[in-house]
Amino acid sequence: MRIRVEGGIALNGVYHPSGNANTAAYLIAAALLTDSTVTLRNFPKTSSTGVMLDIGSRLGAEIQRTDDRIVTIKTPQLSRRKLSLEETSETRALLFLAPLLVRRSFARLEVDFPLNRIRTHLDALRDLGFDVVISDGAVEVRETTWDYKDIILTQTSVTATGIIMMLAACFGKETVIHNAASEPHLQQLAHLLELMGAQVHGVGSNMLRIFGKNPLHGADLTIDADHIEAASVAAISALCGGRVQISHIAPNYLRMVSKIYQRLGILLDMDTTSVFIPKHTMLNVSNREEDVDSSIETAPWPGFPSDLVAIATIIATQARGTSLIHEKLFSNRLLFVDKLKAMGAQIVLCDPHRAIVVGPTPLYAIYMDSPDVRSGLGMLGAALIAKGETVIDNAQVLGSNFEGVIQKLKGLGAKITEESP
Repeated sequence: MRIRVEGGIALNGVYHPSGNANTAAYLIAAALLTDSTVTLRNFPKTSSTGVMLDIGSRLGAEIQRTDDRIVTIKTPQLSRRKLSLEETSETRALLFLAPLLVRRSFARLEVDFPLNRIRTHLDALRDLGFDVVISDGAVEVRETTWDYKDIILTQTSVTATGIIMMLAACFGKETVIHNAASEPHLQQLAHLLELMGAQVHGVGSNMLRIFGKNPLHGADLTIDADHIEAASVAAISALCGGRVQISHIAPNYLRMVSKIYQRLGILLDMDTTSVFIPKHTMLNVSNREEDVDSSIETAPWPGFPSDLVAIATIIATQARGTSLIHEKLFSNRLLFVDKLKAMGAQIVLCDPHRAIVVGPTPLYAIYMDSPDVRSGLGMLGAALIAKGETVIDNAQVLGSNFEGVIQKLKGLGAKITEESP
């Protein structure tokens, strides 16, 4: 899909972010832990959640979707014990390792990526006592049970934490997990596991204590709104110079985002259920002594999310002053700066992890061949503030994690024209 975006138009109105697609992926996997019905409300319709539902269906889940964003999942039995190469190419599909082990006592993951990517996962499984064998391009794992285990993850891996949480809820009487990730979608996974019968202490912290219950039973949970979508639209609204209210969002998920935005000159007015973005006329990078180099650093939750590094960089291009964008978690997340430089931004890419941004600089419309899934919404934001008409090819990637974001932005007044390929 190709879109044409006219920049420089103020956005105004009320924006409703969709359910968190990352959360949905984790809850789909957890729903297969039981043969009872699990109901998920406020379920986002994205390509990534569609892939997870498709894999779950192939494994034996009976899935029903309604027009009011309700998905019910019932899995009388799992039809097989392996994930194919095609399925494991979707990173979040690794979450199905947990229900395969719980329901079938054995799991085989066929992989064509370096096993170093999942070393944290494999180390944690072995620490819990699972029999893990690597052979013929596949990982084979056999079940085990335990009364008490105390483990530490070698990295704060979100996927590894989710898998271990599900296994601990079913196989262990008591499990302590140190250096656990604590992102919002893991917090909702913990809530679902509790509704299904397990006990999870320390939710939102990096140490979890889980008291398992087997078998788990059914549950009903509403997926929280996507804080990344909300934070992205908040920044875009401020940069476009309009007034926007973002509703049905938990402000506690935006506490660190609000602090970093304030450092870049954007103020968010938050109450218990919504965020109001007032009209911003000029942004200034904070020059308080304690800010020193005005560094924006990504970090594991509750730090500033890596998924917002593109948005933060775009804000910095429009804020008066110099900012250092430091992407500490991933080595390829700053590749989008080439597109921003082509639009007129003053950015020096120091290395794969750091970029220096000097602002404010006007951005000008360009042709973009394909926005990255992670930075796609940020690049759309850049197009909305650029002078002229930006053309973005392969814009369907915006629907990977965010449901209907183009239509919702058009509802705020954005001029975006969609064209078929």
